[in-house]
Amino acid sequence: SFYYVMELLEGLDIDRLVRRFGPLPAARVVYLLRQICHSLSEAESHGLVHRDIKPANIFLCRYGEEFDFVKVLDFGIVKATQDAPGGGAPHQTAEQVLNGTPAFMAPEQALGVRVDGRADIYATGCVAYWLLTGHLVFDAPTPMGYLIHHGSTAPTPPSKRSELPIPAGLDALVLACLAKDPAQ
Repeated sequence: SFYYVMELLEGLDIDRLVRRFGPLPAARVVYLLRQICHSLSEAESHGLVHRDIKPANIFLCRYGEEFDFVKVLDFGIVKATQDAPGGGAPHQTAEQVLNGTPAFMAPEQALGVRVDGRADIYATGCVAYWLLTGHLVFDAPTPMGYLIHHGSTAPTPPSKRSELPIPAGLDALVLACLAKDPAQ
């Protein structure tokens, strides 16, 4: 019989955390973002792009005496960015298929352009925005509406949409992560 064995996690994802308790203080957001970035850096060091970073895929649990221990979940649509070990080509996603969550999708990913770790940086910027403000970067009535906004609309700085103070440097960092051009 085919089956999966997965770690039992006790805690909650950051989507539910923010919905239940509201936006988080900047210092806690930075603490969480560092852990998310460490996880994504490790994946990228193995030539992998997550492609579905979103609040529901970031889980907070307790690890020994440490609270707010981050687990990045759901590598179900992970993509190899380089040739696979052994000389074979990486698995290619079917054409004309949108993979990911539109409210957190990098412009290049929405366009179907080959993505690298910068797409995960963009999505992490969207997650940071959610943590700081309790709002999505853009509001849209349809998945296509989100994709259009991500491709062409400049985001409002998180500090303009939050009741909590956000340091200027963190505000600028989140906006840098949300640059439309991956080279930026």
